[in-house]
Amino acid sequence: AGVGGGDMPVVITLLNSASGWALCAEGFVLGNNLLTIVGALIGASGALLSDIMCTAMNKGIVATVGLFERPPVKKVLAPGAVEEKKDATTATVPSIVAKLRDASKVMIVPGYGLAVSKGQYTLSSLITSLQKDGKTVHLAVHPVAGRMPGQLNVLLAEAGVPYDIVFEMEEVNEDMSDYDLVLVIGANDTVNSAAEADPMCEIYGMPVIRVWESREVVVFKRSLGVGYAGLDNPVFYNPNTEMLLGDAKDLLDDLSAGYKA
Repeated sequence: AGVGGGDMPVVITLLNSASGWALCAEGFVLGNNLLTIVGALIGASGALLSDIMCTAMNKGIVATVGLFERPPVKKVLAPGAVEEKKDATTATVPSIVAKLRDASKVMIVPGYGLAVSKGQYTLSSLITSLQKDGKTVHLAVHPVAGRMPGQLNVLLAEAGVPYDIVFEMEEVNEDMSDYDLVLVIGANDTVNSAAEADPMCEIYGMPVIRVWESREVVVFKRSLGVGYAGLDNPVFYNPNTEMLLGDAKDLLDDLSAGYKA
């Protein structure tokens, strides 16, 4: 069995943990207390981080590192049935600017795409503009958003996004229906409704941010391709979802400029 693409960050943290315990053992052998202490800290922190990530994905550590393979599950269509072709609704920047002007409560869900495009500073500027107009703006960060837990939190803090408007997944899921508009920026698997609705989905059981429960959803994405886990996302084809395709930073630059105009 192999390691899935979405599981690779856990494998990296496990290897970091292993390097720490190796350093700890070296400290014992050499009688060096500093090496022993530092190695123990690295090993323990790596193990703890791995456990946090596995919990967030609702997978055991053994399954995550590919020691056993989950039996493949194939969808079976009824006799004579044809698989439905799904079409996503694409949007333009001016139409999303109009939605932002009309919304009073906005949720933003950042993902790895935001980190890759380095769009956090433009996002921070847009948030400031929205708040100046009296709009309520919150951000929801999934535990495994990005490539490592906390990556998005660090990027947002670096860009000056107020810490008190950034929430964890568990803090916002129950209230998602209260939001007029959700902007999903560079996230995919962490907002995949199949994780809750489709038992045949490979990430079924993984906790996700329920963006589809809001009134309207706008997804910023380079293309309609699959995410890091290689799975299609039903949220993209919902009636209340529109796709804004392109580089996250470029789209945010245009969106921020259009909103301020």
